[in-house]
Amino acid sequence: MSNIEIISSLFKEAKRIEEDTIYSSKGHFNAESFFIKCNYYLGIPATILAALAGATLIKNYPTCATIFTLLASLLMGLMTFLKLNERAAIHRHAATQFLALRNNTRIFRNVELLDVDQLEKLKNQLKMLSDTRNKLNQESPCIPRWAFITARRGIEEGEARHTVDEEN
Repeated sequence: MSNIEIISSLFKEAKRIEEDTIYSSKGHFNAESFFIKCNYYLGIPATILAALAGATLIKNYPTCATIFTLLASLLMGLMTFLKLNERAAIHRHAATQFLALRNNTRIFRNVELLDVDQLEKLKNQLKMLSDTRNKLNQESPCIPRWAFITARRGIEEGEARHTVDEEN
């Protein structure tokens, strides 16, 4: 295999890693956003209901206070059970790790592959990038299907493109 063929193969594999990481990071960011919204959708009403429960108790409306307290407790119980903040943080961490890998892979593809005299070094670097991707895939939570579909749609609409890439 010639050096040009080797560089071409390294380039293609780097593009695959880059593409994988774009979809993974975007999917994880979408999941994070969803869990944050859910936390607000449950937390704000729970807080309001708890305040209303206190106010109605002071005004001597025990039935209303009981209902508001039960509803607030239900929402807070759901928040505790679903661990929305924790899930959002885990997806954000995974998203930023995939984004960092994407950036490292892009630099490898656009800059480091120019050093054609260092084929063994380049092969090892690509192997490290691939190993990092595999490790992230194993350690990251699953991306919900809807988050992946939303990510794919956004990427196809150009959300992950850089202006400099459009100039080429």
